[in-house]
Amino acid sequence: MSSVTYDFMSKYVPIVADHFAPMNATTARNTMYGGIALDNLNWLERLWASYYIWMGNPVLATGLMSFMVHEVIYFGRAIPWLIVDAIPYFRKWKLQPGKTVSNEQILKCAKIVLLTHFTCEFPLIYAFHPVCAYFGMATYEVPFSSPLLMAAQIAFFFVFEDTFHYWAHRGLHWGPFYKHIHKLHHEFSAPIGLAAEYAHPLEVLILAQGTISGPFLYCLFRKDLHIFTVYIWVTLRLFQAVDAHSGYDFPWSLRHWLPFWAGADHHDFHHQAFTNCYSTSFRWWDYMLGTDNKYHAFRNRVKNASAKDKAAVEKREIDRIEAEGIRAERLAAAGGGQGGMEGVKRGKLE
Repeated sequence: MSSVTYDFMSKYVPIVADHFAPMNATTARNTMYGGIALDNLNWLERLWASYYIWMGNPVLATGLMSFMVHEVIYFGRAIPWLIVDAIPYFRKWKLQPGKTVSNEQILKCAKIVLLTHFTCEFPLIYAFHPVCAYFGMATYEVPFSSPLLMAAQIAFFFVFEDTFHYWAHRGLHWGPFYKHIHKLHHEFSAPIGLAAEYAHPLEVLILAQGTISGPFLYCLFRKDLHIFTVYIWVTLRLFQAVDAHSGYDFPWSLRHWLPFWAGADHHDFHHQAFTNCYSTSFRWWDYMLGTDNKYHAFRNRVKNASAKDKAAVEKREIDRIEAEGIRAERLAAAGGGQGGMEGVKRGKLE
C-alpha cells in the first residue's frame, strides 16, 4: 500500500488504517513469531514466515497472497486447455467435437472473467484475513497442520461444496434467476476451461459461498484449520471447476478411476442439455434425485448401439438432447414456470 493511501486512511478512517499499518522486519518477526524457532521448521514453513515478515502486515500479506493464488491457479489451469483445444490430435477425446469456440468468444470470456475477478472478487479476497481471524483460522502462524488433518479437512470441504453447489446451481435454473443471473454462463453450450468462472457477478458470489463457507463452518466446531490448507483446497477446487468445463474426457481422466467423480463428461452434458447434471465434484446428488436421467439414457443408447449404427445413433440422440435443451432454456430465459426444473421433468428421452 502506498504511503499516500495509508496517510489518507489514517486521517479519515483511522480504525481501518490500523489494520494496514506496516511493521519493519524486526517488529514483524517479534510480533508474529516471537518465541518460535523458525530454523526448526521445514523449508516451506520458513518461506511462509519470511513472506509475512517481509510484508510487515498480515492483513496485506494474506489478502495479496489469496488473490494471487486464485489468479495463478485459475489461469494457469485454464490456458493449457486452450492449447489442447488448438491441437487436432486431442479432438478424438473432445466431448462435443462438432463445436468450436472462436477467438472472439475466447477474448470476450477472458474480459468478463478478469472484470469479475478485479471488481467483484478482489475486494472480498483482499478482506479475507480479518474474516479468517474472526472465525479462528490460523493465517501467518507456523507450523502448518499435519498432512492427515489437511486431507480430512479437504474431504469435508469437497462434500460440503458439492452439496451446496447442487442446490444453488439447480436454483439458478429457476426462471427469474436463470433469466437475470445464470443465462450468461450458458452462452457456452460446449464449454472451455476458461469459462468456469464466466458468469454474472451475483452467480460468482452465490456459488463461491460453497467454496469458502465450508472452511468457516468447520472453524465453528474446531480451531485447528490453517489457511494453507484452505489454499490447497481452493487449488483443487479450481482444478475441478476448470477441468469440468474443459470439454475433454481422456482415458486417464479421474472419473475413470473414481466412478462417483463427475468430471467433464458429466458437466459438459449439462451445458449441452441445459437440464440434468447439476453437481460439481460428485455424481451422487444427481443420481439420488434423478436429475441425471437424460445423461444415463443418452449414454446407454449409444453404448448399446451396434458398431455399424453407433455414429448415427449418437448423432440422433445429441440432436434430440440439444433440441430439448433449447426449448427448456428458452422457457427459463423467458422467466416463466419452473424453468430448468420443468425441463428436468419433461426431459426424459422417449
